[in-house]
Amino acid sequence: MNVPFLDLKTHHAACRRELVDAINAVIDAAAFAGGPFVTRFEEDFACFCEARHAVGVSSGSDALWLTMTALGIGPGDEVITVPMTFIATVEAISRTGARPVFVDIEQATYTMDPAGLERAVTSHTKAIIPVHLFGQMPDMAPILDFARARGIVVIEDAAQAHGARYDGYRAGTLGTAGCFSFYPGKNLGAFGEAGAVVTQDVRLADRIRALRDHGQVRKYHHVEIGWNCRMDGIQAAVLQVKLRYLEDRNEWRRKHAAHYARALAGIAGLVLPICRPSRTHVSHIFAIRVADRKSFMRHMESRGIGCGIHYPVPVHLQDAYACLGHRCGAFPVAERCAAEFVSLPMYPELASGQIDAVVQAVVGALHPSPAYA
Repeated sequence: MNVPFLDLKTHHAACRRELVDAINAVIDAAAFAGGPFVTRFEEDFACFCEARHAVGVSSGSDALWLTMTALGIGPGDEVITVPMTFIATVEAISRTGARPVFVDIEQATYTMDPAGLERAVTSHTKAIIPVHLFGQMPDMAPILDFARARGIVVIEDAAQAHGARYDGYRAGTLGTAGCFSFYPGKNLGAFGEAGAVVTQDVRLADRIRALRDHGQVRKYHHVEIGWNCRMDGIQAAVLQVKLRYLEDRNEWRRKHAAHYARALAGIAGLVLPICRPSRTHVSHIFAIRVADRKSFMRHMESRGIGCGIHYPVPVHLQDAYACLGHRCGAFPVAERCAAEFVSLPMYPELASGQIDAVVQAVVGALHPSPAYA
């Protein structure tokens, strides 16, 4: 049985008529850049996140950059984050002119290890960006306590965590702001690029609104130098439709993750993801760890199973960040995970039989003996 890593055609089939109608409404209104469709989505997404404000922007990368810019972070400042993330997290820091500083991840959850913050902080540290990797939030309480004691802001990179919770709080609402991506493959995905910032701070929200639209507070009245980072009306209309289904689809993802976990429990040579009791995982990615990834991937491909790798090279070892001077061994947990991660198929519409086929292929890759046939 062939099982794709991601199946967006099936994902959109159930709500296709609603999506077409929503796009047609934007065409009829000719409200393509910003406008009422964006405003309505912002209101709905803020409500979903249990935040006072949501600001729609052009991408998750711009959400991070605009938030840091609005908070006055720039050249001479430092921002702490993790090396196990998509490079956009770190690029946004660099784009402000600030210097990225890394702490390692936890062995079990693959999220920021709060124990590393004391060694990373300096008098130049202005922000901490914990990354809610794969759909699970880090241990936010010690991160927030550490930041508050030093007057440092916390900006959540929630690009993979739409609807996740920590001690009952939604992703994006524990820090000064939360930044989301709506790239098509995300739990809440657009039909192209889009993102959002959520915050409880009205002044921060208003400044991001101005910055995303050339620094203007009303048409042709520019209070500062901004940029064009507006959300498109069509993306907002699509996202508003899909937001209605997000809770149910996140629940399907959790059920699929539980199915994988039950079926693969106790298999030698395999490390399964862990969800801490205080957290609600939204299973954006189901990443296992295997020692011999190359042969594992070959076996999975031969069985028609689509897999991914998130992420094969941690950011501190990317050529683009050689300027920071980090070498192999600087962040050993992130480096070990980068060498072992394999992401199994995960999307809401996965059928039970498809999951069973993936499980059979995983077991066969690790134990090709008759006992596991």
